[in-house]
Amino acid sequence: MPSCTTVEELGKYVYVLRLGHRPHRDQRVTTHVALVARAFGALGVYIAEVRDENVRESILKVVDRWGGKYFSVVDGVDPIDIVKQFKAENSCVVHLTMYGIPVDNIIKDVIEKCKKILVIVGAEKVERIYYELADYNIAIGNQPHSEVSALAIFLDRLWQGREMNICFSDAKYYIVPSARCKVVKHVGRS
Repeated sequence: MPSCTTVEELGKYVYVLRLGHRPHRDQRVTTHVALVARAFGALGVYIAEVRDENVRESILKVVDRWGGKYFSVVDGVDPIDIVKQFKAENSCVVHLTMYGIPVDNIIKDVIEKCKKILVIVGAEKVERIYYELADYNIAIGNQPHSEVSALAIFLDRLWQGREMNICFSDAKYYIVPSARCKVVKHVGRS
């Protein structure tokens, strides 16, 4: 296995709360939110209000193959209860929105003050209460775009690029960098 950064070495505990998931319409986007969360060092994702076994199964298959046994997917949660739970634990609640403070203006404060973080990403319109409950309303640009890209950019700024070389000790597969080919190794096989 290549040398890499472990989630433990990143030094923070990050979870993602996905608001507004519509099972008939958002399976791919919500799955991608969870994939980015896992691949970029978060410990789990909460899906607000609805249960979606297809999304859970897709993510857990990735965890089984590519590692991250610690990574949790919890669906059907009450989002306000999750936010209040994190706040009660003195965690930071970060809401990603195009209406907040630009990420580059506030990320240093988040890095310095926050050991455990709940990152809120929405789908369509996010209710006002999340802006009020958040410790940080952070703008990832000021144009409409994807919650997937917002999460990736936030986590990259948070980890300062260290997550780009992340790997998992329980992975069955890993990618070997190559300029022209797809090289995937199965752990234990040559």
